[in-house]
Amino acid sequence: MSVTLHWFLPTSGDGRNVVERFHAERAESSARRAPDIDYLAQVARAAEQLGFTGVLTPTGTFCEDAWLVTAALIRETRTLKFLVAFRPGVISPTLAAQMASTYQRISGGRLLLNVVTGGDSVEQERFGDFHDHDSRYARTDEFLTVVRGAWSGEPFSFDGDHITVVGATTVAAPDPIPSVYFGGSSDAAIPVAARHADVYLTWGEPPAQVAEKIAKVRAQAEALGRTPRFGIRLHTISRDTSEAAWAEAQRLLDALDPTQVAEAQAQLAKSQSVGQQRMLELHQGALDKGVRGLEVYPNLWAGIGLVRGGAGTALVGSHAEVADLIEEYHGIGITEFVLSGYPHLEEAYWFGEGVRPELARRGLLAGQETAPASTLRIAAS
Repeated sequence: MSVTLHWFLPTSGDGRNVVERFHAERAESSARRAPDIDYLAQVARAAEQLGFTGVLTPTGTFCEDAWLVTAALIRETRTLKFLVAFRPGVISPTLAAQMASTYQRISGGRLLLNVVTGGDSVEQERFGDFHDHDSRYARTDEFLTVVRGAWSGEPFSFDGDHITVVGATTVAAPDPIPSVYFGGSSDAAIPVAARHADVYLTWGEPPAQVAEKIAKVRAQAEALGRTPRFGIRLHTISRDTSEAAWAEAQRLLDALDPTQVAEAQAQLAKSQSVGQQRMLELHQGALDKGVRGLEVYPNLWAGIGLVRGGAGTALVGSHAEVADLIEEYHGIGITEFVLSGYPHLEEAYWFGEGVRPELARRGLLAGQETAPASTLRIAAS
């Protein structure tokens, strides 16, 4: 199976250094590019031109609303899909089903759904959600049951521990039904993923740890007669040479202040998210390790996670080395790659013009071998 490449919309701002992003307490942002619609349109159009299938748009109080931003970008693009992140605990499942159905019709079927259960009580409480960690996942299970029921074409009623609806429905089912992307590393999350995820997403851990995690999801899904796909969320620093890529990683590291890192790690340590704790364990907040000391696996760098919540690792190396690691992840079952980099506009070009042709040469982009004409011209120059 070939790989599918996605990019990221920086709706909390962008810049030439790592932009802080916390799911809990708000930190002073290091963004130097405001997430206005014109800049986000630039990123979206670049991603489309460079051959990315879709763009992930985050959710939370640290960024702009994903539904509204991406709806505004539908007319700015032609084929790009929008992986819209949203929290089940802050919206009615019937309303979510209706919004998704409408979105599919007005976009021509370009919606993908990223279900974010939420792992930080401070962030959840801002939305009026006071459920504990495991209860949030139990509610997500019920939420997705109702959403799919509302799309069934018949009124759907459900009486659960967290959600009760009578006759949930939409004017018409979305066409096509949007794929559900779902992440979670805890014991409470894995069964929900097995029941509902079309694509199970993990943050960028070393391949052996990723393989262990997806094996659990696959086994539970197969027991239910389901075969989800698997994806990974990573940053990327790809250059013409390995030395140039690591020099850029060093520049990003040099821009981090020890106080900034300590404050970030203190806040992120409060997270109830098992996935976030796994990210922290990779680097242990050690700014003094140096750039290569934060290389937790060949060409996998944990320096981003020193100040950024969520995905904290990056593919770093020459275009061929980055393609090597993507190919290794593909070998353990990963077929979807959700990527990003600082700044998102420039890094989209580095990856799209450098790594994507390398993946095509290796036969990993079946049906997508031909890059956009402008990309081919630049890559050959």
